[in-house]
Amino acid sequence: MIDPRRLRILRAVADHRTVTAAAAALYLTPSAVSQQLAALEQETGHTLLTRSGRGVRLTAAGEILLGHAHEVLAQLERAEAELAAYAGGSAGEVTVAAFATGIAEVLAPAIARLALEHPGIRLRVRDAEGDQSLPLLLDGEADVALAVEYRGAPGADDGRLSVLPLYAEPFDAVLPSGHPLADLPAVSLADLSDSDWVGQYPGNPCHDVTLLACELAGFQPRFVHSSDDFRAVTALVGAGAGVALVPRSALRGMDLKEVQVRPVAPVGGPASGPAATRRVFAATRRGAESHPLIAPVLAALVRESERLPEH
Repeated sequence: MIDPRRLRILRAVADHRTVTAAAAALYLTPSAVSQQLAALEQETGHTLLTRSGRGVRLTAAGEILLGHAHEVLAQLERAEAELAAYAGGSAGEVTVAAFATGIAEVLAPAIARLALEHPGIRLRVRDAEGDQSLPLLLDGEADVALAVEYRGAPGADDGRLSVLPLYAEPFDAVLPSGHPLADLPAVSLADLSDSDWVGQYPGNPCHDVTLLACELAGFQPRFVHSSDDFRAVTALVGAGAGVALVPRSALRGMDLKEVQVRPVAPVGGPASGPAATRRVFAATRRGAESHPLIAPVLAALVRESERLPEH
């Protein structure tokens, strides 16, 4: 009989690629993780891991077992959800990992809504960049992730996750005051190909959006300054350090006296839609979406997303 606790360890190792990182995520020692993996190999009668450089990778047998692990662990999440519903499940804490503007746009209003409609549910918020919330969710440090699409993100068919699309928002071009393109109703990215750029660090989903939009416009942006703080990015643009793309919601409430903000002209004409867009979604571990504490949180996020102004 395969111990499902060891399947969690196998999945953590597959996610983190090293025994040490998986152990840290699971709050175990590396030796304990190694012992559990050895026991799992004895249970299955197969070698599940092999060394790859400084890390490890799954063997073919390990990949087969990992696929089943996703299904088993999702079913356990469903069992916990049904048992919680049977027991009433109307009071408890839900941890949500979310990025800053997502907190401001939908999560904070959702908390206010839940306080009225489900006073027994307490939300604990963890501020996490759009690419950090999913690892927190999969490691069990969050119950819900408010995240954005990015290169390398798990796909909609990932067996570990249940994904709920929330909203999409365009990026606007932020230009220094007096920029020659500031009088245009919309800015073509191709006209900014020779500019210095202010952007987020590689790995930040917004960096990926900017990079992809510029690539579609036929050039590689020359990033001169980097910051993951949109206020800092806007301040650098205002100082004449370069141009930037910033999500529209991040610009709300900012002091924009020193910059000009313009929509970005679609690369393929109006019918092609915004040139740079980030898509926001909520995710839970598969099977947990029906938990009586988590389902109202997801519903509140959807309702607050529907209240957002048209982007």
